[in-house]
Amino acid sequence: MINKIKNQFDRFLKSTQKYTGTDNVYLAKGGFWLILGQVSSMVAAFLLAVAFANLLDPATYGNYKYILALLGIFGIFSLDGMRAAVTQAAARGLEGSFYTGFKTKLKWGLLGSLITIGIAIYYWNNGNNLLPIPLLISAVFLPLMYASQLYGALLNGRKLFSVLVSYRIVNQIVSVGIMIMALLFTKNLFWLIAIYLISHTSLNYFFYFLTKVKFQPNKKEDIRTIPYAKHLSLMGVINCIATYLDKILLFTLVGPTQLAIYAFAVLVPEQIKTITENINTLAFPKLAPKSREEIKANMMKKFWRLSLLAGAIIILYIVIAPYFYKIFFSQYLTSIPYSQVFMFTLISLPSSLMATAFRAKMMKKELYLLRFVPLTRIVLFAALIPLYGIWGVIIAKIGAEIVSLSLASFLFRKF
Repeated sequence: MINKIKNQFDRFLKSTQKYTGTDNVYLAKGGFWLILGQVSSMVAAFLLAVAFANLLDPATYGNYKYILALLGIFGIFSLDGMRAAVTQAAARGLEGSFYTGFKTKLKWGLLGSLITIGIAIYYWNNGNNLLPIPLLISAVFLPLMYASQLYGALLNGRKLFSVLVSYRIVNQIVSVGIMIMALLFTKNLFWLIAIYLISHTSLNYFFYFLTKVKFQPNKKEDIRTIPYAKHLSLMGVINCIATYLDKILLFTLVGPTQLAIYAFAVLVPEQIKTITENINTLAFPKLAPKSREEIKANMMKKFWRLSLLAGAIIILYIVIAPYFYKIFFSQYLTSIPYSQVFMFTLISLPSSLMATAFRAKMMKKELYLLRFVPLTRIVLFAALIPLYGIWGVIIAKIGAEIVSLSLASFLFRKF
């Protein structure tokens, strides 16, 4: 009976493909697991946010977010582009870069540790007694924490979405549970950062080791993968800086409390945007083996459908946000208007699918040109945050997303 229902559902999905222009069977199977993973991620992030909102004062939380932003910047040296490169290779059955990629990320991550130590010394010499020790402990864990994230790239490339999501759900449940327990026993910034790093590094490496042993990736390797990963990482430098610069500037210019208000303003919209990125995760291994002509033939239909989806999500969120914050984050009601306007950054959702197509076909020129978008964001941050604080960040991000949408559309015409 179950098989009969499954077969009927598969036939129904196949019959709708002529209307959607998408492999709906693949989307349903992979999408189910990825959406499940993102829902669990949202629940975990929500529970942790509630704990931070109710158990930690805004100033300490602002300092905590500032340190995590610094760690994100230092992660530049761990070659974040390696994940996309290994996924692309694994999708073609060339999995040897799973091993060499881990070693390469670990080696480059040591450079990030040295920079972290240098920043800690800088703060210490300038009389800051709060940040140096958390930064020093970060230098110990950062290389392995980032390198061992590579297990997700292999599983994604093999389209083992159920395994990938299962691992991530366990990872999230354990790490969030540990952090909530920590908040019940300590409000000390050093211990919170230390527990965050130890738990994430241990869990990431456990799943990396488990993936290696259980799935035994083959040793076939595309010699272009590691150089391509370095290209992607270089392209991502500006984007990485743009991702965390807003928090660093807000902390520096208006203080930790305002950073805490901003962090809660963007919390829910960013989780929603993460869910929509499942579309790109699913699309990447499907686009990698296709020709450019095949991709271009169906892209514009998907573009307009994603535009309608983004608009519906924005309107719905604006309506429900005030009620949501009043119930769960009553200490941060001032975050509501910021959050509602920030949701308009979702307008660039269609352009992200085009960027995925560029990555899948290793189109380096187009990917480098797209780096103009985070550069625009950085310039707008520098101009607007000193004048308008949190509103400056939000205006800058919306402006950058408009540029992203326009530029990706222009480049895709020559795909």
